[in-house]
Amino acid sequence: MRKALLFLAIVVCGTAFAQQAQSKVYCEIVGTSKMFSKKLTIEVDFGQESTLFSRETLVDENGKPIVFNSMVDAMNYMGTLGWEFEQAYVVTVESGSSATNVYHWLLSRYVSQGEDFSLTTRSQYRKDAKGQDTIPAE
Repeated sequence: MRKALLFLAIVVCGTAFAQQAQSKVYCEIVGTSKMFSKKLTIEVDFGQESTLFSRETLVDENGKPIVFNSMVDAMNYMGTLGWEFEQAYVVTVESGSSATNVYHWLLSRYVSQGEDFSLTTRSQYRKDAKGQDTIPAE
């Protein structure tokens, strides 16, 4: 009986040490409504450095923008990658006689230490491709 308990204690302690420390990281999906259209311009913010005029749209492995039909479409895509919904809010920006809605959805995910959790954005793809012969046109 003692040997069984000792074996069980070793197994439990061994699995506890084998687990890597995980931390919670966040991502924000920002959808801006287009004037006179039902479509949204969707950008993703992982907390990366960006310039005033850079657009942080997601791209595939070929540098082509990933197009989403709605915020829910973007959330479904991010959900398949392990991201979970946290909260959402809308900001209405008025400009003259028109108003634009900006949708903010906050997502989270647990990652292991050192794990790359961000997806490739257009600006990141362009930075990575600078050393190559061609950079895809927008």
